[in-house]
Amino acid sequence: MKLKREFFDRDTLVVAKELLGKVIVRHAGGQIIKVRIVETEAYCGAEDKACHARHGRTKRNEPMWGKAGVTYIYLCMGLWNLLNIVTKSEGEPEAVLIRGIIPLTDTGENFKTYGPGNTTRYLKIDRKLDNLDTIYSSELWLENDGFEVLKEDIKTASRIGIAYSVEYKNKPWRFILKALQKIIE
Repeated sequence: MKLKREFFDRDTLVVAKELLGKVIVRHAGGQIIKVRIVETEAYCGAEDKACHARHGRTKRNEPMWGKAGVTYIYLCMGLWNLLNIVTKSEGEPEAVLIRGIIPLTDTGENFKTYGPGNTTRYLKIDRKLDNLDTIYSSELWLENDGFEVLKEDIKTASRIGIAYSVEYKNKPWRFILKALQKIIE
């Protein structure tokens, strides 16, 4: 069942946890690729010193200011396109970074799927899909296939690669599906 806007139009920390176990579906090159989300990170608005919204609205972060369920894809360190899903209401720039996945579809390619850069590589996602509304898209969307995640199945941790963010660097806003953690590391 495809996730609706109401799923994303909620508190970002709740959405980040509840995305664990959900399925990303990518239609690319005549192929349907499905993966299960096993790790996320929350970015909670302009006051969050690690969030791209901290410097205000820019051309780069424009999707974050839009509708919940829209993609925010940016180039990290000139190497990796990273996939974020916008949360909350329009004008509240918050999003969830998809950090780790487990393939449900065999694409015939053999490379790591752990880490946000490898996630987008596996799913054939680039910045052409930036600001894509996953609610209506036939290229990229999210589904709930009934996989159940209990509260005790979730491990929290500090976010990665944000040492510059002062008091926000140690916030436990990274969420990992415990049962699958060994598989992805």
